[in-house]
Order: sequence, then C-alpha cells, then structure tokens
Amino acid sequence: MTSSEFNLEQIVRQKLLEKFPDADIETAGSYSDGAHIQVSMISEKFKNLSLLEQHSLVNEALSDLLADRTIHALKIKTRAK
Repeated sequence: MTSSEFNLEQIVRQKLLEKFPDADIETAGSYSDGAHIQVSMISEKFKNLSLLEQHSLVNEALSDLLADRTIHALKIKTRAK
C-alpha cells in the first residue's frame, strides 16, 4: 500500500467518524483500477434504520469523495450497535 492509498483510507475513516463518532469502523482498499474502498461500520445511528437508509447515510458522509471520483467504487457493510 502506498502512502496515498493509506491516506485515502484515513480520510474515509475521518469523514465517517465526523458523522458517526460512536462508530467502530474498518476500511480496506484495492487500487489497481481506481480506488475501490470497502467500509464496515457498527453505529448506534443505524438503530431502527433500514439497510438502504444506513447505506445512504454512509454515502452522504463520503459524497464529495464519490462526486469527484476519488473513490471509484464503495462497498458498504453496516449494522446497529
């Protein structure tokens, strides 16, 4: 992993912690043909939300990185604490 790849995962983690301060977050990435980021999160904020609503919140938190194509693909796993 290069330093820029590590930095992207750190940026993703930081953005998610800003929106979900209580979250347990794991990130992983693949960078062969653009940044493919995998996020696994557990947060109280997901309680009583559908999976679609949970994933929408994560997408919203990372919207700038998705819009400018810093992140090419995003795989999300979420669940409530």
